Amino acid sequence: MSGTDAGAGGSAGGDGSAAAPGDRHGPGRPASPSRPGDPGGPGAAPGSRSGPGDRAGAAGATPARRAPRAVDPDVDLRVPEQRAEAAGRALWGILAVVSAGGALGACARYGLTLARPAPHDAAPWAILVVNASGSALIGVLMTLVSERPGVSPHPLLRPFLGTGVLGGFTTFSTYAADVPELLARGETAAALAYAAGTLAAALTGVGAAAVLTRKAVGLHGGAAAETGPEAEAGAGNGTGTGARAR
Repeated sequence: MSGTDAGAGGSAGGDGSAAAPGDRHGPGRPASPSRPGDPGGPGAAPGSRSGPGDRAGAAGATPARRAPRAVDPDVDLRVPEQRAEAAGRALWGILAVVSAGGALGACARYGLTLARPAPHDAAPWAILVVNASGSALIGVLMTLVSERPGVSPHPLLRPFLGTGVLGGFTTFSTYAADVPELLARGETAAALAYAAGTLAAALTGVGAAAVLTRKAVGLHGGAAAETGPEAEAGAGNGTGTGARAR
């Protein structure tokens, strides 16, 4: 064999292939096998080497922004998304509309009790009507505000109408004071009927109103489920922010 042939043979790899110039394996040394999981090894997609920059980009990805929801009157201070609803300058606007709505609702209730005063020896049935009708209106409002997909009412609508007007119109304090007064007067039957009747009428009113409103606006299956990080955070804290209808 000539020197030229020996040089050519010496530059060939162990598998018979010529080693490229500058190959770190050197002439005549086979490339070390790749281990599973190594970049470029078995199981790795061609050209899919992920680095710290890729992981940082994936971690910094944010979901698509959703339309702003109406302000929830029942704020859970343990949940950052709900706590932000009543912080800073937004707090004063909420307090203003709740105060104005509460005054209107309380005046409406007082006017109804003046128009239909309860006899001295009878239960205050006008208050029962107030609580039953107010509960029904709450069912209508909450369905329209929180269960229509793609609809974003004004953020102050629910605090004004729900917490304010209907919160001032309905009354638990008067109801709780009327029952002991009836018992003190010896009107046990009227007291029991008033206590149980108010509870049944309020629960039936809010449930029936919600069902009828869903049918009227074409909603099926109840509240539209919320998805995303906020809903998951609410579920993890035990607070309802999946399908929120409080």
